Amino acid sequence: MLSLTQRLPANPDAAVSFTLSLTAEERTRSRHRYLAPDGQAMYLRLPRGTVLRDRDLLLSDSGDIVVCVQAKPEPVLTVTAKTPLALLKAAYHLGNRHVALEITTTYLRLSPDPVLKTMLEQMDLEVKEEVVPFQPEVGAYGHQH
Repeated sequence: MLSLTQRLPANPDAAVSFTLSLTAEERTRSRHRYLAPDGQAMYLRLPRGTVLRDRDLLLSDSGDIVVCVQAKPEPVLTVTAKTPLALLKAAYHLGNRHVALEITTTYLRLSPDPVLKTMLEQMDLEVKEEVVPFQPEVGAYGHQH
């Protein structure tokens, strides 16, 4: 079985064997079994706490296979606001609820949740349902190897 044991930073010049599309939640798993595009079983064995990002590379234990991680499009809520302060307030309220959140200067993105969607709409924010790659923040106490 193919074992992927090392995370490498993104490198557009790397010779990649294949791409592995993973959701945001799947990119937080440090131990998991997946299937390669050819149907071969592969096992992810990374240090605990490793969080994979879009375009990270995974190296096999034998050193001869390089896999590119791709952020898989998934259902999300994308939140925009009329003012930066309104967006900042939304981030504050979502943070109080410990919601996994992608934060940019123009939008917030979170996993679908009807209660949170209603709360955000009541704050006069625009909430759009989309299927796109989701890149939530790792967290202040999280670490990336």
